Amino acid sequence: MLELEEKIAHLTRTVDEISETVARQQGEIMMLTRRVQLLMEREAAREAESGNAVYLGDERPPHY
Repeated sequence: MLELEEKIAHLTRTVDEISETVARQQGEIMMLTRRVQLLMEREAAREAESGNAVYLGDERPPHY
């Protein structure tokens, strides 16, 4: 009987730890999703302003 109680206590602790991890990861996913959304909106605005021109990373900005 004691062995079963120990196993239950261990499993309960493990479930609690997993639950905390999942909750933390959900918060991180929500934050990252919001950041991606903001970046997509920023890029869409940039494309709209530039007339859909494609910018390459090695090009000099037009003000040079």
